Amino acid sequence: MRIRDIIEGKKEWRAHVARVKALPQDYQIVYREIQKYLFKVGPVQLTDGTGLLSGIIDLFEEGAALGKGVLEVTGSDVAAFCDDLIKDSKTFADIYQESVDQEVNKAMKKVTDKTK
Repeated sequence: MRIRDIIEGKKEWRAHVARVKALPQDYQIVYREIQKYLFKVGPVQLTDGTGLLSGIIDLFEEGAALGKGVLEVTGSDVAAFCDDLIKDSKTFADIYQESVDQEVNKAMKKVTDKTK
């Protein structure tokens, strides 16, 4: 990674944080919980800049502009809202599961090859 990429990434993140801080308080609270949830669940696309998170802010800015409360935008089950956002995304858990399955399959193949 080049220095310029790091600097650009920091600028992008600061602009992102400024957008969050400009949201109404209820939106900020829910956004922070969504962010924590997504970081724990681990969709791979979260590591590619702020794309998904920026999309959430876009949605929140639109909801706030229409005078909606945040839970009118997300629904009362915020975790389900998050899961729906990433349902087609690969997560780090998926990658780990695939690697475990591959390792087990390799090991089992070695065992079965030896018994033949």
